[in-house]
Amino acid sequence: MTLVDLSPALAAVRPQRVGVVDSVVGLGLTVAGLDCAVGEVVKVGADDGSGIDRTAEVVAADSTGVRCMPLGPMTGIRAGMTVRPTGRPILVPTGRALFGRVLDGLGRPIDGKGPLHADALVPIDHPTPNSMERARIAQPLQLGVRALDTLTTAGRGQRMGLFAGSGVGKSSLLSMIARGTEAEVSVVALVGERGREVREFLEDDLGPEGLARSIVVVATSDEPALMRLRAAFVATRIAESFRDAGSDVVLMMDSLTRVAMAQREIGLSVGEPPATRGYPPSTFSTLASLLERAGTDRVGSVTGLYTVLVDGDDHNEPIADAARSILDGHIVLDRKLAVTGHFPSIDVLGSISRVASKVITPSQSQDARTLRSVMAARRQAQDLIDVGAYQPGTNPLVDAAVTYQGAIDAFLQQRMDDQTPASASWEQLAALSAALGGGAA
Repeated sequence: MTLVDLSPALAAVRPQRVGVVDSVVGLGLTVAGLDCAVGEVVKVGADDGSGIDRTAEVVAADSTGVRCMPLGPMTGIRAGMTVRPTGRPILVPTGRALFGRVLDGLGRPIDGKGPLHADALVPIDHPTPNSMERARIAQPLQLGVRALDTLTTAGRGQRMGLFAGSGVGKSSLLSMIARGTEAEVSVVALVGERGREVREFLEDDLGPEGLARSIVVVATSDEPALMRLRAAFVATRIAESFRDAGSDVVLMMDSLTRVAMAQREIGLSVGEPPATRGYPPSTFSTLASLLERAGTDRVGSVTGLYTVLVDGDDHNEPIADAARSILDGHIVLDRKLAVTGHFPSIDVLGSISRVASKVITPSQSQDARTLRSVMAARRQAQDLIDVGAYQPGTNPLVDAAVTYQGAIDAFLQQRMDDQTPASASWEQLAALSAALGGGAA
């Protein structure tokens, strides 16, 4: 007697749970009669052949129903529409087939290069590495930018913030890092970007060489808030999948501020109370959960570089302050340097890497301190120099700064197409430090 597996047939005839759209208000919709968990994807209405994506994600639940936010346009959604659960969260593609591809906030290809042949589809959520099992950061990671590799050295698995106002070169600096880093994999997340800037970043800033070794996730500013938020987590999940396979990954996200703004829209729409500058409490917990997923694990690493768009150049505004407290270092881009044509416009005196002392040698640390001390001395005496009141010989450090200002600027400035190896950067700094030390003696 042959036994027949009837489970597929039973599943096909099992009654399906169906809910109904109760109301459509603001950015989301309330669904009655549906028993779903937060994070589950649902389908709104029947497929009418229009090609409009009417999927949504459950973002809140109570005894009366669930609150969902669409992952696409809300056009055509009305009260009374049926809502069917999918029984699964958002799934993210992984694998080496993603190299050179541009994906949307749900991991779907948008570059016109055909379907994506991913190795696997994995849930968007992933456990944060156990704090006691994380490998310690002990190796530097070359970024290809002299000012970063020497004066704010990044370690493999570090999380750094790029703090700046608008229009001072954040995206350009990210493109330099994407082309100059020695990491095996680069994942770039463009969250809340202007649609016009996406192709410009891909074709001009990143270029074919940078794109070939990168995976780009894009959610423009006009897309729903949930799509922008999920783009950040999709990019992080892709980076985690390569880390789990033992690779060293650089994750670049532009910008963390727009991720926080998307979470603010979601939180306020589901009834959270506004707190600091209108940001609900969930915004800060979301930032912590997103940033803590980067870093080292038992094998592999994700080095996170997150741009923070400071509001009105205020580096103490809530998102910048919260990010700085979580990250392992911060790089400050200065508008005063940008307007004078000094690129990358990195304020090296205002930037710091909290793990630099653990990944560089004592002699390298001494060279970096020498340059910093000379630059700091000049900054303190700048007003006197500008009005001609400074007397040469008063301070040897200031004298050295004035004498070698051209050499210092040449070291700190770098063209976008110039990817300097870290070893060459340290050699240049050692020569400059020797000259400054002699001038200050």
